[in-house]
Amino acid sequence: MTENTQQQTAPTTELPTTYAPAEVEGPLYERWVDRGYFTADATSDKPPYTIVIPPPNVTGALHLGHAFQVTLMDALTRRKRMQGFETLWLPGMDHAGIATQNKVEQQLAEEGKSRHDLGREDFVERVWQWKEEYGGRILGQLRRLGAGLDWSRERFTMDEGLSKAVQRIFKDLYEDGLIYRAERIINWCPRCLTAISDIEVEYQDDAGELVSIRYGEGEDSLVVATTRAETMLGDTAVAVHPDDERYRHLVGKQIKLPLTDRTIPVVADTHVDPEFGTGAVKVTPAHDPNDFEIGRRHDLPSLTVMDEHGVITVHGPFLGLDRFEARSSIVGALKEQGRIVAEKRPYMHSVGHCSRCKTTVEPRLSMQWWVKVGPLAQAAGDAVRDGSVEIHPKELSRRYFDWVDNMHDWCISRQLWWGHRIPIWYGPEGQVVCVGPDEEAPGTEAEGWTQDSDVLDTWFSSGLWPFSTLGWPEKTPDLAKFYSTDVLLTGHDIIFFWVARMMMFGLYAMDGEAPFKQVALTGLVRDEFGKKMSKSNPNAVDPLDWMDAYGSDAVRFTLAKGANPGADVPIGEDWVQASSKFANKIWNATRFALMNGATIEGELPAPEDMSATDRWILSRLNETVAQVDAYYDDFQFAKLSEALYHFAWDEVFDWYVELSKTTFFAGGEGARVSGRVLGEVLDVMLRLLHPVVPFVTETLWTTLTGGESLVIADWPKDSGFRDPAAEQEIALVQRAITEVRRFRKEQGLQDAQKVPARLTLTGTPLAAHEAAIRQILRLQPEGEGFAATATLPVVGAEVALDLSGTIDVAAERKRLAKDLAAAEKEKAQAEAKLGNEAFLAKAPDNVVDKIKGRLAKADEDIARIGTQLANLPQA
Repeated sequence: MTENTQQQTAPTTELPTTYAPAEVEGPLYERWVDRGYFTADATSDKPPYTIVIPPPNVTGALHLGHAFQVTLMDALTRRKRMQGFETLWLPGMDHAGIATQNKVEQQLAEEGKSRHDLGREDFVERVWQWKEEYGGRILGQLRRLGAGLDWSRERFTMDEGLSKAVQRIFKDLYEDGLIYRAERIINWCPRCLTAISDIEVEYQDDAGELVSIRYGEGEDSLVVATTRAETMLGDTAVAVHPDDERYRHLVGKQIKLPLTDRTIPVVADTHVDPEFGTGAVKVTPAHDPNDFEIGRRHDLPSLTVMDEHGVITVHGPFLGLDRFEARSSIVGALKEQGRIVAEKRPYMHSVGHCSRCKTTVEPRLSMQWWVKVGPLAQAAGDAVRDGSVEIHPKELSRRYFDWVDNMHDWCISRQLWWGHRIPIWYGPEGQVVCVGPDEEAPGTEAEGWTQDSDVLDTWFSSGLWPFSTLGWPEKTPDLAKFYSTDVLLTGHDIIFFWVARMMMFGLYAMDGEAPFKQVALTGLVRDEFGKKMSKSNPNAVDPLDWMDAYGSDAVRFTLAKGANPGADVPIGEDWVQASSKFANKIWNATRFALMNGATIEGELPAPEDMSATDRWILSRLNETVAQVDAYYDDFQFAKLSEALYHFAWDEVFDWYVELSKTTFFAGGEGARVSGRVLGEVLDVMLRLLHPVVPFVTETLWTTLTGGESLVIADWPKDSGFRDPAAEQEIALVQRAITEVRRFRKEQGLQDAQKVPARLTLTGTPLAAHEAAIRQILRLQPEGEGFAATATLPVVGAEVALDLSGTIDVAAERKRLAKDLAAAEKEKAQAEAKLGNEAFLAKAPDNVVDKIKGRLAKADEDIARIGTQLANLPQA
């Protein structure tokens, strides 16, 4: 079933009485790292398996979302390593341009300084100092979680090698005409003072006020409605639909723009919806993306009326006002002139906010650098359509196509100091030169040459992550061995941010070879009530707290059990406690097994030398191996975790161990055979569990086998052994035991309470298991004076019990009689309603169905209670 090629030492049966994760996990992880188990070898002849970690921000700390995805990636790579692959799971961090610059600027503000006090060069040096001192704490936290990352290959998006990759691809794209500079409307954050991309804007419904304003005079006037009155200072037209009869006489005319000394034209444009509002819209090309396009079509001027801080720059009474102050002041001035034709009314509308600082984003006309995404996005879509890249679950492919098929050109320049500076130099006579890696600048500042002051969007460098981390643009051994990567496992929420960008850049830079073969999309972690966890909510959880309390394995297993492909993951502390109990169950049961003869020494006995119980558990073991493999291949982490949980807890510990106790206690050849079978089962079970719960399984497995480490142990294989007859036989035993247990519970007997019993099992499959059945059910031999007071037919056999002296028969009969009377009353009431034609004619179907359900339940209760009464001993 498994081939263990490791050197082994003599196994020991010594285990502490209780499992203490805090004492085990840290030292064990460092031993794995020190022994180089996670270090990949590019010269190996093993088949490669590669995953790159989604690089956490250098400012970040471990949260449950990280812990969730890291657990799943770790499970994938641990399994592949055990399967004989040369496995590389590459770690690293993202420089997180805006977030990191904000951190350092906040630090400077506490000193009464700004970045401008330091100057660009010294400020960037200060950020590097911050990164060395405070950045990267999350990487240490990943070690705590047990992440089997190759720390020898740790990368950072601003390190020298990755910076060269950024310069290389920028120059290649620039020379291919896929990067250009243009003045367009961008999303501007007045707080961060930089452009941000569409995907960094968070939209939410805000309460605004819709104001209706009359432009022009008399018959040559029309009304527009807006929530952003302050932008009217930059209006350069009013637009109407060309087929709108109401305004056809105005098209081409000039009308007076209120509060200014300007007139503006009325233009006809099909973008206008004549059914919405008044059918007329103000056009502000410098402050609205749709207006910008209208302006281009009609050759309208673009007037910028706000500076980068969102402050009005137009000379007049509103000069110097913040945009929101200007809004109310302008509305007030319009009201004084009688231009407000309808009172302000509340209006909920979707407003963009900076994802970093939550400031309301301002559309702004600006000269920026752009990526022409058309051909790149086309290739990214085709790679999924032709099957080169598979998305799991498949239904999320539609969201991917929605993005790549409708992608706008990407604004990649940021007005920051921390990041990869755009490698463009401007000469004294208007020259524009793109400088690649290892190339010299075309001239000095003294000669009139200056480098572009902007830096690149963080997602530009992280889009190169699958190949820049392997040494590209150099043709390194790592790149040759480990590209393309096998799986990208990430949240469905960044399919737009990151997945599509990696696809575009990977296909472009690597001669059409996609950066990964499969994309496994996960959901988001939520609390146990399904609410999103966030720092601003009281439901936020620090996973390190749970690790301290219950161990890393418990947190990992809880997360994996909730990981259905693409679906959000609810998690609560109660569930982590339950997973901790599971780890303890594995520990205690393995400890018991070791003390009672479980071993991997010697060959597995032949099936004919085994009991039906032994053959049953080996059959179930192989079926579980096959199930787990199938679930892994389909990224069904929840299902594989559930399968392992039920196999370990239910079938191995609650059934096999219990059914085999009499064999172990009896000793002899049967105990030797079952001890070897149990050792085999534990060996394979611990291997299967290891990728998800690595710490407790490592400790138990090395104790059981004497092997060096589960990290480098062989992954189990389905031997093909199945024994349907044994499975059917043990199923009958389980049914019989379950039925008697249910009867004992109904009679109020304690689990440990012993009861004399006569078992008539001859001629049934149960006969070979009488000793085990008696031991599990606490059924004593009949003994002298045995008198059957209750007889149970179970799966073709009979169990007669003597309950005299074990329960208060009179009290139990009285209790059951009371329950029976209540059930009969419920039945009578339900039958009366269902027999009332007037009631049935008026009652809704769902009410009638509910009463029918009550009647069926009452009948069921009457039959059950009657059986219990009949089985009671006679007084």
